[in-house]
Amino acid sequence: MFHMMPFEPVDYLVIGHITVDLGPSGPVLGGSAAYAALTARAMGLRVGIVSAFGNEIPLTELDGILIAAGDADHSSTFENIYDNGNRLQYIRHVAPKIDFSIVPEPWRRAKIIHLAPVAQEVGLQLPSDFQPALLGLSPQGWMRTWDENGKVFPCLLQLPEELLARAGAVVFSVEDVARNEDVIEQLSHLVHVLAVTDGKAGVRLFWHGDSRRFRPPLVTEVDPTGAGDVFSAAFFVRLLNTRDPWEAARFANRMAAVSVTRSGMAGVPRPDEIQDCMAEFLG
Repeated sequence: MFHMMPFEPVDYLVIGHITVDLGPSGPVLGGSAAYAALTARAMGLRVGIVSAFGNEIPLTELDGILIAAGDADHSSTFENIYDNGNRLQYIRHVAPKIDFSIVPEPWRRAKIIHLAPVAQEVGLQLPSDFQPALLGLSPQGWMRTWDENGKVFPCLLQLPEELLARAGAVVFSVEDVARNEDVIEQLSHLVHVLAVTDGKAGVRLFWHGDSRRFRPPLVTEVDPTGAGDVFSAAFFVRLLNTRDPWEAARFANRMAAVSVTRSGMAGVPRPDEIQDCMAEFLG
């Protein structure tokens, strides 16, 4: 069984768990899928989410976004503890894996399909009838495992060559690979465009055998949660629109910097902030 709203076509489809994030103020909405979907919507796109989650918290922040979701007794639930910019993460519940068969047929041809797992919930074999103009991967959820206490650790990423060949761009953080430069170097040769985020140090972009670092503007950080997801969505959208990975990285870097100045979902850039940034780039 899955929840339904009218499944009209969407421009941006994100597949991954909507999560519950536990923090000092209690449980709040989280998950790469939610942050990415809200960012894409703020950029003016029609957005759909395919997920699996429980009913622990309301999804009012996602009002207006189409959702197809499998049932779950519990949402995937994370607790993040930050210390001097370092994150200690625990997973308290894991929702079921996502079945690609519940993806509405019109969504399989979305301009952008974004695979955004957080807990190994998205399969590595994308069906052949999924035909986006851009397939974006945020593989962090394939790059983590956890012990019996729920403490999360990086694990070796082994993406199928077929999936890497289909991907137009891949985004992950240095934390996702435990800052292993060998892994970053290897992946930079296997994907078309690779963006590796590194918090206040910005992002390194690898494309056509070249690499460049883009530093973010100086801001006062309030909450870094979701910044990487904001970056991913902004990057994928701008990359499809401009076909220029360097420009897309600069833009996404700015949007991620905006996101850390506010807490939780409030960090998603507003349409006016997005337009102001675009005007600077075009000016």
